Amino acid sequence: MQVIADFKFPVHCLTKSTLILRGLDILKQIDENAILPRDLSMLKHGVLVTFSLSTIDEGIAKIFEPNALKPKERLRALQKAKELGFRVGIAYIPILPFISDPDEQLEEMIKTAKELQADYVFVGALTLYGIGKKLYYKVIEKYFPKLLPKYKQLFRIYNQPSKIYQLKLEEKARKLCRKHRVKYKIL
Repeated sequence: MQVIADFKFPVHCLTKSTLILRGLDILKQIDENAILPRDLSMLKHGVLVTFSLSTIDEGIAKIFEPNALKPKERLRALQKAKELGFRVGIAYIPILPFISDPDEQLEEMIKTAKELQADYVFVGALTLYGIGKKLYYKVIEKYFPKLLPKYKQLFRIYNQPSKIYQLKLEEKARKLCRKHRVKYKIL
């Protein structure tokens, strides 16, 4: 980070960790001194801090991210960074089909971003490659066995859901962001 600060580069930190809080002093220096390219000048910040979550449900997070910090802890770190004047957001990535993509779940996630005064939100669909796909299916089979056929249908050809699914997910997120007055995407 010191090299980034020395050369006055802007930076986007995307994290699942609260370790970002250790470097807030140097990030503040980067934020204030970074030279933004013309196409990013409207951001008026040299640092973006984005916290990644698949869900805000602690139980579901424990199943799918057993070694990651709890969503509550990541959201507290986001709040701290926001209080210190950073531009912060939430990347709800990957959204878990049939688990964190139902309307009620997505709405709760967007409302949480609003309550924490996140500057932006974006979502992304789950991708499953190679061994990761097999491991993910084992988790689904263990905790959500009724969903396994739906997953096999959704991921039958590609390593990601169909474009139709992805577009519907993004449209739902955009609609909920408009409803709750949360900016969708960084720019």
